[in-house]
Amino acid sequence: MNAPARARFALFALGFRPFFLAACLYAVLAVVPWWFVYTGALALPAGVAPFHWHAHEMVWGYAMAVIAGFLLTAVRNWTGEATPQGAPLAALVLVWALARAWPWLDTPATLWIEGLWYAALIVAVARPIVRARQWRQLGILSKLLLLAAADALYHLAAAGHVALAPRTGLYLGLYLVLALVLTIGRRVIPFFTERGVGEPVLLRNHRAVDAACLIVFLLFAFADAFAAPRGWVAAGAAVLAVLHAYRLAGWFTPGILRRPLLWSLHLGYAFIVAGFALYALSLWLGSSPFPALHAFAYGGIGLTSASMMARVSLGHTGRNVHAPPPWVGPLLGLLAAGALLRVAGPLLVPAAQRGFIAASALLWVLAFLGLAALYLPLWCAPRADGRPD
Repeated sequence: MNAPARARFALFALGFRPFFLAACLYAVLAVVPWWFVYTGALALPAGVAPFHWHAHEMVWGYAMAVIAGFLLTAVRNWTGEATPQGAPLAALVLVWALARAWPWLDTPATLWIEGLWYAALIVAVARPIVRARQWRQLGILSKLLLLAAADALYHLAAAGHVALAPRTGLYLGLYLVLALVLTIGRRVIPFFTERGVGEPVLLRNHRAVDAACLIVFLLFAFADAFAAPRGWVAAGAAVLAVLHAYRLAGWFTPGILRRPLLWSLHLGYAFIVAGFALYALSLWLGSSPFPALHAFAYGGIGLTSASMMARVSLGHTGRNVHAPPPWVGPLLGLLAAGALLRVAGPLLVPAAQRGFIAASALLWVLAFLGLAALYLPLWCAPRADGRPD
């Protein structure tokens, strides 16, 4: 006789399960060594720039795991076609994990593995789209191809094979992920807010603002990645801060403050707005860009992606997205506090920068360890409502 459905091990039943677990664990495994590298207690292999490695792994390690889990789940829903499950899904996760070893193993093979990871993910996403003939979803593939190209550009530049600074690939990767967060945020934040605050509210997006956000962001991202004059880049960042602040203000309603899976999305978006403003100021004043970049990465991408993982995991395991586990709010609060310390601390008290970085790293690690522990039973178990994945 078959074992009861509830006893079945379901970690590899659908893409979000193993990749969200991998993202949470890697959020820890990438930041803990980084702290030791930052303090000089641990050295990276020769030829690997510490700040480049940290930025690379936050974009193409952590963020790509979240993106993979989200897309492998969403594409199945959109198309009605299967995405990898079981052994093929486990193999895809393994290739992603092996690719994370590229700076630690002195062999070109790890970079080929990274290329294999992108190829496998793109094929896994493309097959259901092509089978269902949902050509409107091809934009997703273009973003994955661009992320793979930006990563390749970084490695080629770092090795001296192209006449570009490695920062070009890194910034393109960061801005591509940020573009995904902004695009998804524009779609889901007002939608989730209307249905989640428990009171009547109607939120609208404005086409003119949407078009301006898209055009200015594209100009800003390419100008900054390819080192255009600082004044132009700063002006673009300032315009984006105003546009996105206007958009976010139109989505606010007091009811979000009672819902951790809503206020965290709004706050993550607010960190991105702050990032644009701080980036403009850093370019005009000639100060460090790192507070702004961490507003984008830690507060914007980190907090938003953690909130989305928490919500998607509830919905796709047959649970109520409006009633998350009690610990979700405090864990997202830890991330928000860590982002605030990392961004505002060094600006307010520059002499205590190392302490702020240590505290923010600790809060990041605790938050993702907590999310992994909280959601692991859900990721490993079948859907609570008895439906198949």
